[in-house]
Amino acid sequence: MTGGTTVVCVQPQEPVTGPASQPPQPPQARGPMPVSGAGAGLPPAAPAPVKKPSRRGRLILAMVAGMIGLLCLGGVGVAVSLYDDATKIDRSQPDTVADSFLIAYLVNRDDKAARLFTCDSPDLANIKALRDQLIARENQFSVAVSVSWGALSRVAVAEGKEDVTTRLTISGSSNGQVSSSRNEDWLFSVVEENGSWRVCGANKES
Repeated sequence: MTGGTTVVCVQPQEPVTGPASQPPQPPQARGPMPVSGAGAGLPPAAPAPVKKPSRRGRLILAMVAGMIGLLCLGGVGVAVSLYDDATKIDRSQPDTVADSFLIAYLVNRDDKAARLFTCDSPDLANIKALRDQLIARENQFSVAVSVSWGALSRVAVAEGKEDVTTRLTISGSSNGQVSSSRNEDWLFSVVEENGSWRVCGANKES
């Protein structure tokens, strides 16, 4: 075409639709980051060096320990010596043996201990009857019967044989009060066997 006008058609664009823009938000405050473990990532602390005692200190400790050991051993020795003295069987004298026999047989009523102070075949029928009588009285009347004695006198009969006499006091008591008492004179025949004195008979004197 000559001298004509060219018309260009432009199609209007549609507006773009989408979410409305949000105003900017202030930054949120953040706390400290959690720590997974105390001292995480740090090397372990080295142990404190142990100070060793000096040579002089070790010597003093050894001396003190030795002294304590000696004192302990000395205490044990004294205790053993006292026990031996307390439990020693003394059969060196006739009256001592008679006294020990009475304690074992009438006071403690211990036949095993009494045999330590008797001969091989002692005649103890009469003093056994006395002890049986005391036990029966205790059971019948619900009382306590005790036996005591005074001085022990020695009379030589023959070589290696002596008589020991004493007065027995037999008392009955109830609730700590003595209710009855009587005296009996007894003679103990004591013989010497292998260097030791032993009771070989016990009889009530008339």
